Amino acid sequence: MAHGDMTAPALQTAVWQYWVGTVSAFLLALLFLVAGVWKLSDPFATETRMVQALIPTQLAMATALAAGVAEVWSGIMLLVPRWRRWGAWLSGLMLVAFLVYFAVFYQQLQGADCSCFPWLKRVVGPGFFISDAAMLLLAVAAGRWSIASYSLKQATMVLCAIVVFAGAIFGVTAARQTGTKAPAQITVDGKAFTTAQGRVFLFFFDPECMHCFAAAQQMSKYTWKDVKVVVVPTVHPQYSESFLKDTGLKAGISPDINVLRQTFAFKTDPPYGVALERGRQVGAYPFFDEKDPVAGLKKIGWLP
Repeated sequence: MAHGDMTAPALQTAVWQYWVGTVSAFLLALLFLVAGVWKLSDPFATETRMVQALIPTQLAMATALAAGVAEVWSGIMLLVPRWRRWGAWLSGLMLVAFLVYFAVFYQQLQGADCSCFPWLKRVVGPGFFISDAAMLLLAVAAGRWSIASYSLKQATMVLCAIVVFAGAIFGVTAARQTGTKAPAQITVDGKAFTTAQGRVFLFFFDPECMHCFAAAQQMSKYTWKDVKVVVVPTVHPQYSESFLKDTGLKAGISPDINVLRQTFAFKTDPPYGVALERGRQVGAYPFFDEKDPVAGLKKIGWLP
């Protein structure tokens, strides 16, 4: 009887630990899979979000792809009991890296959308660190109360499959970045405008976005070579005229955001630019900084 009294609580604790670890793993796996697939589904949009999060432009695409692959892989490993501890370690390391990175750049990124998950706006602030710390606790529970991982070869094969998937999506998306035919006509300043009339630069912007404001100020100083600039507000079109006045950018205003965004597969946050030559896309510009899009526009001969 004494032996039975001692083993029963131990068994109950083991069961409790098993279920806490399993539920933690499944919750974390869901979060990481959604975040990873979202990043890989549109790598160029993810690249833009990385730049907005202060990742250097030359590293943004590699970071976007690596983050998406790592998140999907860790999510899958968290779901499989024999790989769960590895998945917990990987997800935990990524969460620690996120926390450290945003802590280091907190002053520059405070109030910005961290762009971690689709449909969920999380701004950089105290709540961001609390939620990531909660996910880190899930990773600790999932790793602590799981069996030792094995079958590394099979787990590596899954990683290779994810990399191939990511590469295929990147290739298809990259192919769509040039040559897309614009709608034959759009509305600009209340009148019909033919997109095939020479060179047209479409600038998608949010009137309340500081990045868009800075980009428009930068473009107002360009010496365009026979280029018609058309701005397309993604939200709050009523502020478009004051936006142009305050930034000094001379451009027409088009309200046709829905058809243009769908045509050019523009899913990322503004600012975003599209160069049209005789009605077809010859360039896409998700970055507006000291080098871009000047370098790209010079390459196609639109700037001296």
